[in-house]
Amino acid sequence: MKSDVKNLLLNTKGRDRVEWAYRDMPVLQEVNSVLSRNKPLKNINLAACLHITTETANLLITLKNAGAKVACCASNPLSTQDDVAAHLVKDHGITTFAIKGINDRGYYKHIVNSLAIKPNMTMDDGCDLVTLLHKTRRKYLKEIIGGTEETTTGVIRLQSMSKNQVLKYPIIAVNNAFTKHLFDNRYGTGQSVLDGIMRATNRLLAGKTFVVCGYGWCGKGLAMRANGLGANVIVTEIDSTKALEAKMDGFQVMTGSEAFKKGDFICSVTGNINVIDKHHFKTLKDGVIISNAGHFNVEINIKALKKMSSKKRKLRTDIEEFTVGKKKVNLLSDGRLVNLSAAEGHPSSVMDMSFSNQALCSEYIVKNHKKLKNEVYDVPLSIDNKVARIKLKSMNVKIDKLTSEQTKYLNSWESGT
Repeated sequence: MKSDVKNLLLNTKGRDRVEWAYRDMPVLQEVNSVLSRNKPLKNINLAACLHITTETANLLITLKNAGAKVACCASNPLSTQDDVAAHLVKDHGITTFAIKGINDRGYYKHIVNSLAIKPNMTMDDGCDLVTLLHKTRRKYLKEIIGGTEETTTGVIRLQSMSKNQVLKYPIIAVNNAFTKHLFDNRYGTGQSVLDGIMRATNRLLAGKTFVVCGYGWCGKGLAMRANGLGANVIVTEIDSTKALEAKMDGFQVMTGSEAFKKGDFICSVTGNINVIDKHHFKTLKDGVIISNAGHFNVEINIKALKKMSSKKRKLRTDIEEFTVGKKKVNLLSDGRLVNLSAAEGHPSSVMDMSFSNQALCSEYIVKNHKKLKNEVYDVPLSIDNKVARIKLKSMNVKIDKLTSEQTKYLNSWESGT
């Protein structure tokens, strides 16, 4: 298979940046060391649809070192780092289909191309590859023993497939690992989304009103970091418990229709469609900056925004200005993941845990696939705890252990007051 990347001559720059990321991924370093010796993925063809970033490159290199033959493609048209894609092809011989800014047709063509490896395993971020397999490339399904899924949106889609009994092989929801969603989704998203917004706009957040749509783990991280930079944070929610949590965390909570009138910045991070919708656009503040940090660019009704606009123009690389009536509405990164489109995505230290889970779950599938049903599984707690232990060790943090007396007490029912 011939790779499709922007420019192979960018590989030197990519090599340096991938090395820089690896230095802050101590868990993956240890996992890579063990898997490189044991080769648990020998004779496995693996198709990966992920954000092609420096951190992802280190995961893909680890999988290759573990014995797998790897083909990868981008899981978002704007998240690819072209120098990293060149590095994977030229320096590691990993078949790569990824070009930043590719159109939707090219994006799906890349996914199809990655399947030419005839995968035994899949690794997805958003479930586009798995969906395509089940819809139009079913001929490849018979060779697949299992897969993994990286993000919340993908897990939701997979759970629907499992519920409707159409899922044809077992998949581990890496997103649901404690060492993934508690850290990657909260601290990674919190920092990287604001990084993307600030790079795109060069605007000060202090003293501004920042609306966060959704208070899941990603929304919690974003609200926390925006508040830390001095913004007045408003949260919108559809879940009563999460709304209550946001309120008790010290944030204003209100409906979208009410909040969007006040927001200087609005960022949707729900995983749902048309969160910022047609009826909202006329009531937005003049000059508002809207963005998305959910996986797909469906959270903002961009079609309606374009239709309602009398004029649009590109102001900066990642800012498109729409004139709605007498107001200006500024959309970042075409409504796609702003942290990966306008910045570099999550910091290496949190992806270290997420991608170590990916690598270890791949090994787990090879060893246990015959015992697994065609369902969505959580990451085994033993793997989750292992990742946490290695991370703590790398940070020089020691914790207590239960004494035999404490273990006995916790396992008994007879002891009382």
